[in-house]
Amino acid sequence: MVPAWHPDFRNFDRLPDVKVVRTAFYTNGISIVVVLIMFFWLGYREYLLHDLTRQIADWQRQIDHDLRASTVAVGQYKKFQTEGLRVAEVERFIKSKPRFSEIVLRLAETLPANVALDGLDFRESAFNLRGTVRGTPDLAAGYASTYLQLLKSDAVFSEKFSEITLAGLNPNPQTGRLQLEIKLQLREGKKP
Repeated sequence: MVPAWHPDFRNFDRLPDVKVVRTAFYTNGISIVVVLIMFFWLGYREYLLHDLTRQIADWQRQIDHDLRASTVAVGQYKKFQTEGLRVAEVERFIKSKPRFSEIVLRLAETLPANVALDGLDFRESAFNLRGTVRGTPDLAAGYASTYLQLLKSDAVFSEKFSEITLAGLNPNPQTGRLQLEIKLQLREGKKP
């Protein structure tokens, strides 16, 4: 058989390859680009890891350098807290303690004319007030009761004392007058 004077376009296997750029070139190029991108990405990650390690080492050196001063500062702060608690306790104690002079002055201001103070006993958590009530026993008992109510209704005493009670009202055989004893109980937590 004689070869045809032109190619047979129906038989694709026998046609010549006319591609300018081969498919293998694109495949190889894309593979190389992917490998380069992965290489640069891994390199960048490695650089970040190295930089982070260096920063950690720098900070650790700084921590080690400042550790002694920090330990001293923490110790001083704990000492300060302890001293602060003591100061707060003293301040609380001073504020909670009613001044004896205030109490005596207020008693003098509220004292009726027919009651005379004989003594004032200043205890751990209470005041005991002793006095003499002038007048007949019936009138003296009324005066004592009125004075007790006056003390209970007084703003200064009701703030400082939780209860004000009549501890005793007894006749004095020598003078014929009534002996008065009133107990003023300090509020809880308020110690003189």
